[in-house]
Amino acid sequence: MSDISLLHDVLDSAAERWPDRPAVSRLGTTATYAELRDSSLRLAARLHSEGVSRGRRLVVSLPPGPLVPALVFAASRVGAVYTVLHEQVVGAPLEHVLRDSEPTLVVADDPSVLDTARARGVTTVSAADARATAFPATAAPVPSAELLPAPLAVDPLSLIYTSGTTSAPKAVVSTHQQAVFAARAIQQVLNYRADDVVYCPLPLSFDYGLYQLFLGALSGAHIVLGSAAEAGPALLRSLLDSGATVLPAVPSVAESLAWLLGRASRQPALRLVTNTGAALSTETLNALRAAIPGLKGQVMFGLTECKRATIMPPDGDLLRPGSCGLPLPGTEVFTVDDEGNRLPAGETGEITVRGPHVMSGYWRRPELNAQRFPQRDGLFPELRTGDYGRLDEDGYLYFSGRRDDLYKERGFRVSATEVEAAAHRVPEVVSAAVLPPSGKKSALLVVVTDLEPQAVLERMQDQIEEFKIPRRCVVLDALPLSRNGKVDRKELTALLEERARPSSVGKG
Repeated sequence: MSDISLLHDVLDSAAERWPDRPAVSRLGTTATYAELRDSSLRLAARLHSEGVSRGRRLVVSLPPGPLVPALVFAASRVGAVYTVLHEQVVGAPLEHVLRDSEPTLVVADDPSVLDTARARGVTTVSAADARATAFPATAAPVPSAELLPAPLAVDPLSLIYTSGTTSAPKAVVSTHQQAVFAARAIQQVLNYRADDVVYCPLPLSFDYGLYQLFLGALSGAHIVLGSAAEAGPALLRSLLDSGATVLPAVPSVAESLAWLLGRASRQPALRLVTNTGAALSTETLNALRAAIPGLKGQVMFGLTECKRATIMPPDGDLLRPGSCGLPLPGTEVFTVDDEGNRLPAGETGEITVRGPHVMSGYWRRPELNAQRFPQRDGLFPELRTGDYGRLDEDGYLYFSGRRDDLYKERGFRVSATEVEAAAHRVPEVVSAAVLPPSGKKSALLVVVTDLEPQAVLERMQDQIEEFKIPRRCVVLDALPLSRNGKVDRKELTALLEERARPSSVGKG
């Protein structure tokens, strides 16, 4: 596969090696690797006829299914720049994406999305129309790839919109060579197998979910697309019904599965669980290992701007608790001080990443690019992640917290991530989130548990220094989650303000 430099080369190689192997499934609909290749060629010809060409933008707003990867690979073939949106992105967020990316074409399932795009003068194609082109009911000729102008490996491939804490979502630009390098480096470490069934409950608008499709094509694995709505008992049923052997999970998914397995009579055939997006507690991972014999866990750290920065060896967290792994092959991770100087092992600083997987920057955001992607000596780009941590003598990364995760209380610097991890180590706590101090209000710990708030705070004294334990705690039935399965802190704040729960307790 040494000649693979464009994203669709990954699919074409898979179709040549495993033409009849299932590539992607959703709700009983399956496309083999050969069928996915052919559908992407049909769609590429359609995109070309609609004026979608090299450098033009394509916005895809669809529920999960084989049509999404077919469109992504089709965009790759014509040199277009794709954006995959969650199908619930409507209204003002959708207007922002259309205004920011200026797409040539929008493919959508929701009539309101199509109407919004048309109102802005953007050409649209309905999901039904695109599906008929990609997967015709009767045999149809497959256009030749030679008729399409090939992009260069350095051409932009995608715009992935990622939320900021204070501004509208910004788009991370990746090129073909950056995306292909990242996918191949991740696969080299995770080692998905041709006989794997990867159950993906993550939205394809989330790069962690989308890249499962690329890892599948690199390995020959079968990707079964789920939905965040299929949490709870439906998650376990989906794993059992699909015969899943690999589960990419964010903490909320892993915590839900651990709870279900503690009450289930059957266990799925999982051999591997991976995690990124937010820190996964060792307790949750150990609960999964205890319930599923032979299960391995691989903790990862990454962000959209480089896809993945570090990955632990299988079960490496058992030997190095708290670490999120080693840099991807062919890349470098280090920490810097406030002036950008490299720090030695053991010193906490801003996590910085270098390598071919570091994306090109943010779409039309030159000032932010200068801040987040500085060029040392004017030549060598780095990614300043905005996250803080340290490396040990062997190069393993330990994540401390995000820039907006660190706060001061009672004169001490505290990491919300560290406090949440300590709360998770209380056996009765299912999930936890910390809201940093705001105004005159001290930090607030929010947990899902059967315990009383005061009992949670008292039991945390065995897990973390007392001065780091929040003085306030609230118990909820569940934490609100974003579309990517992460804790939605803005919604959580609004929920708490609305409810003003009287069960809050003070400490000290």
